[in-house]
Amino acid sequence: MSVTIKSAREIALMKEAGRILAITHDELKKALKPGMTTWDIDHLGEEIIRSYGCIPSFLNYNGYPASICISVNDEVVHGIPSKNRVLQEGDIVSLDAGVIYKGYHSDAARTYGIGEITPEAGKLMEVTKQSFFEGIKYAKSGNHLNDISSAIQAYAESFGYGVVRDLVGHGIGQHLHEGPEIPNFSQRRRGIKLKPGMTLAIEPMINAGTPDVEWLSDEWTVVTEDGKLSAHYENTVLITEDEPEILSLIPDDNVSI
Repeated sequence: MSVTIKSAREIALMKEAGRILAITHDELKKALKPGMTTWDIDHLGEEIIRSYGCIPSFLNYNGYPASICISVNDEVVHGIPSKNRVLQEGDIVSLDAGVIYKGYHSDAARTYGIGEITPEAGKLMEVTKQSFFEGIKYAKSGNHLNDISSAIQAYAESFGYGVVRDLVGHGIGQHLHEGPEIPNFSQRRRGIKLKPGMTLAIEPMINAGTPDVEWLSDEWTVVTEDGKLSAHYENTVLITEDEPEILSLIPDDNVSI
């Protein structure tokens, strides 16, 4: 997959896609509560996305049957919403969503606690989120892709967590998945040199235990091999001449880098 450099026009469209996705996540966060089904979340998410004139990126993508990937507890990514899956007090739930605005994608994921969660679950969520921000400290023109990957891995593993190897981030633009692949772990090669106009979906997937995962029989849902919790945090990021710009965050939710 080639790595595309976006024009000013394309960047403007991706910024709007990111803004709408950030609002979607914010609205879903407010709605989450015990007793809600994962189908309820998906239905609400699709309604919000379409209310802004956007299309859900994930719906029917390679056959995925829903608009929001909803993964609970030991599910890492790509959980399929169901009317039979009811959120319980103490669960953690990862919501991965994408929108298409005038032909351009944005992609972002968050992990939330349902009601009162354990300190251990809270720490995993916090470290996963911060590992993203540790990574994008290096998302600057002239640096190499592996600088981001290595920083994510070093931070997450310093807490004894497992960094998933079987799934990676990606470039994004007119296609949901573009080049380059963006591992959350260090590579032997430095990877591509970052240039202004690149747009990247950077997405740490961090497990409380082993980094090993397996796929369920639905061929979508990825779970931790040891049954321990997993968290996911992702944003669409623009490489600029200066500091990286996060396109899928509401400004108040930003973290200084």
